[in-house]
Amino acid sequence: MMRQYELVERVQRYKPDVNEALLNKAYVYAMQKHGKQKRASGDPYISHPLEVAAILTDMRLDESTIAVALLHDTIEDTTATRDEIDGLFGEDIGALVEGLTKIKKLDLVSKRAKQAENLRKLLLAISDDVRVLLVKLADRLHNMRTLDHVPPEKRARIAEETMDIYAPLAGRMGMQDMRDELEELAFRHINPEAHDTVTKRLSELSAKNRDLIRTIEQDFTALFTNNQLKATVTGRQKKPYSVFRKMQSKSLSFEQLSDIYGFRILVDDIASCYQALGVVHTRWSVVPGRFKDYISTPKQNDYRSIHTTIVGPSRQRIELQIRTYRMHEIAEYGVAAHALYKDNLKGGGDLLTRDSRAYSWLRHTIEQLSEGDNPEEFLEHTKLELFQDQVFCFTPKGRLIALPRGATPIDFAYAVHTDVGDTCVGCKINGRIMPLVTRLNNGDEVEIIRSGVQVPPPAWEEIVVTGKARAAIRRATRAAVRKQYAGLGFRIIERNFARANKQFTRELFKPVVHRVGHKDVEDAIAAVGRGELSSQDVLKAIYPEHIEDRTAITKAAADEGWFNLRSAAGVIFRVPGARRLNGASANGPSASGGEGEGTNEPLPIRGVDQNARVVFAPAGAVPGDRIVGIMNDDKEITIFPIQSPMLTRFDDQPERWIDIRWDIDEVRKVRFPVRILVNALNEPGSLAEMAEVIAGRDANIRTLSTVRVASDITELLMDIEVWDLKQLNQLLMQLKETACVSTAARVYE
Repeated sequence: MMRQYELVERVQRYKPDVNEALLNKAYVYAMQKHGKQKRASGDPYISHPLEVAAILTDMRLDESTIAVALLHDTIEDTTATRDEIDGLFGEDIGALVEGLTKIKKLDLVSKRAKQAENLRKLLLAISDDVRVLLVKLADRLHNMRTLDHVPPEKRARIAEETMDIYAPLAGRMGMQDMRDELEELAFRHINPEAHDTVTKRLSELSAKNRDLIRTIEQDFTALFTNNQLKATVTGRQKKPYSVFRKMQSKSLSFEQLSDIYGFRILVDDIASCYQALGVVHTRWSVVPGRFKDYISTPKQNDYRSIHTTIVGPSRQRIELQIRTYRMHEIAEYGVAAHALYKDNLKGGGDLLTRDSRAYSWLRHTIEQLSEGDNPEEFLEHTKLELFQDQVFCFTPKGRLIALPRGATPIDFAYAVHTDVGDTCVGCKINGRIMPLVTRLNNGDEVEIIRSGVQVPPPAWEEIVVTGKARAAIRRATRAAVRKQYAGLGFRIIERNFARANKQFTRELFKPVVHRVGHKDVEDAIAAVGRGELSSQDVLKAIYPEHIEDRTAITKAAADEGWFNLRSAAGVIFRVPGARRLNGASANGPSASGGEGEGTNEPLPIRGVDQNARVVFAPAGAVPGDRIVGIMNDDKEITIFPIQSPMLTRFDDQPERWIDIRWDIDEVRKVRFPVRILVNALNEPGSLAEMAEVIAGRDANIRTLSTVRVASDITELLMDIEVWDLKQLNQLLMQLKETACVSTAARVYE
């Protein structure tokens, strides 16, 4: 276990004017608070914060960050309080310790929605001060190194969380060495069989080529010396997880891997980088397509280096990384390499925002919190951003845009600006018109062709790879659908208000919109269009004094054997067994079969009284249809058109059939329900166009639902209200003639 003086000496090596008093006080305080606590391994608990502090001294971090590492578990696991730490060490350190305590409580591998929300909290915590992230990553690294002592079920959860969140986050912050070790340790616990297999194969290969790396290092060193170039050459064998990931992603066997060995060439300045590249390429053959210059176009995490692959001294493919010593320091330690203490800043945020592209990425990710409509979209966006490698493209004016590998011009357009993406209709790549599904490559110059009337098609969501583009397309699609429903709802409301001789305006509706359960006028109008809210409710909300004028139906003569039920406007019922109308027999057989058949007296109908309820079948019926009633067990009469296939279920139950005919008041007509099925093009504006045809035919949409959605066709089931069969047939004919409609037909089921 590291002693107090050893910790101070470690910091003094890179910061001679270290605040020894702060480190000593934090060391003693942590030692006292953790007391006799033990870790799962049996070691004293204080060994953990000391190891975390040691990891951070390797990153050359300031004494404030080291003190936070010593104290990071005190609030969570001891009697220490935030006020106590503020009093002893200052509010800055107290805030960092409290931030780490909150992060420790987050479960980042729980069910998806909770995981998304916890990831939000994690990124918000580290966005205030990046030192929270540095301490947390060091804490996680030491926990992973000692994971064998943790129970198996908890071990699997921690390893998965490390692989999914913390390792990619370290990579995004430019801390590649830490990412490699975190992935390696997590891989060993997540897939131990694969880890053991790859490790064994690498060990066999290393034994076989025992002197290969040293020989190649000597060949490179001699080459640079002969060309008067000062360079340090180091070789290494790839780690098991890196090998396994490449085998998985490219579907290769171990024997097919040709670049298991990599070499790093470190020089003094940028000019020497390109000089070394020229020397190497002059001496050995280059593998085409394997050259990347991250010095001229750095990665978003500040990584800068030249990558090339050659057929080296042993006639074997060798990966080379050429960089300066400063670039190597940033590649190894990422944001930590910016040496926060140099400017004597209280926190790391200001300097990092100015100097670190990696921290700028973090800030950009936090901005997505306000753009995502729900936590799951944010989780999807962030995981995409964490894992994807990048390609670099340019606008026609030379602006550099970094995108995930596999990105399309649509992703590029949204990366430039959301408005550019929403209005994109085409693109030029390197001066040539290309499809929007084209995958972009490094160095492509992309020009976006725009249209002022374009709305992004929903199908784009399946094409793009960036979270920002996907979220924007979903948002635009929802807005377009909402606009269609709002247009439909407004027409429905206007027509209902016109029938009531009332005026409707958004200004009148706004003060009373809460009465219909909505906060926004447009939301309420769209709800009417979707059938979730009745236009009659809107009328009552604005004009509470309005009384609905109900249709009155004149009763037919009793001696005909026909009568009216109060709950059935527009239809009358024939008493089974009463006097035959015009000598014709009734459709339904007699329910009573009683005496007096054929007389003028109406006979009682078994199970039917003036309180019986009358409803239409789900598919409805309209004047002009031949109709029949079926008596249900609960004394409810359902009216079916005679063509309904549902009537076959009652063929063996003649006592339930009731003869019905239409009895329409020509002065005060009422609409009747009917169901239609429409196949329409899956594109913005289709619904509004259909609604306009329906409204133009003086019909009314009661409900609308989507039955099936294909890439180009949407199947819509509509319950509408029409005056009669003639109007319905005319409406169906006009819908079929509409450009966006493929088929339109009545549904009888």
